[in-house]
Amino acid sequence: MTEQVTDTHNRALAELLDAALMHVAFDGWSDATFQAALRDCDIDGSLAKAICPRGALDLAIAYHKAGDQKMLAALAEANKDDLRFRDKVALAVRLRLEAADDKEAVRRGTTLFALPHHASEGAALIWGTCDAIWNALGDTSEDANWYSKRATLSAVYSTTVLFWLGDDSSDHHATWEFLDRRIDNVMGFEKVKAQLQKNPLLKPLMAAPNWLAAQIRKPETRDDLPGRTQG
Repeated sequence: MTEQVTDTHNRALAELLDAALMHVAFDGWSDATFQAALRDCDIDGSLAKAICPRGALDLAIAYHKAGDQKMLAALAEANKDDLRFRDKVALAVRLRLEAADDKEAVRRGTTLFALPHHASEGAALIWGTCDAIWNALGDTSEDANWYSKRATLSAVYSTTVLFWLGDDSSDHHATWEFLDRRIDNVMGFEKVKAQLQKNPLLKPLMAAPNWLAAQIRKPETRDDLPGRTQG
């Protein structure tokens, strides 16, 4: 029964989202878009509000998460065997942008999540995208590095999206060059940080920060929450 409800929910959400994308370019992720989508796909209003209680905001979130899933599928199929790790990260970000088949929908979403009352939602979505990338690439970190990797990639991803939105070069060639430069900047910083860690003169100064960082652990998934089965 639960699977049937979930399947109905997913199909209705996908139908609503497809209908909404026809209107986002004109009305943004707004109530006007949500109502137009309702009319176009003939979904019962009470069901639509149950699926998207916050209306178009929930549709914008669903659009972003659908892009994450497309990226993960494309990344799983890509041949990454001969790539350096930094190139695998660049490939993942590129695939995520290419998964967004409607640039105007992304532009409107960027505007929506830049609003102060939606900024936390936007930050969570970007973090979720970067977490998905690191997990797909086999990240095993469990300490402060778990956070720093995702925070750094979130900055790279965010700036690359903004550049991509304004890029009119052939095949977004300028965007991929911009992305490579941002990743090279990060790799350069990590190299300097590693050199500082090895410097014997700085070891006493780094002892306290290193100890504190070692106490930080990545979040663990709870398995004792309501609705979860044990075993």
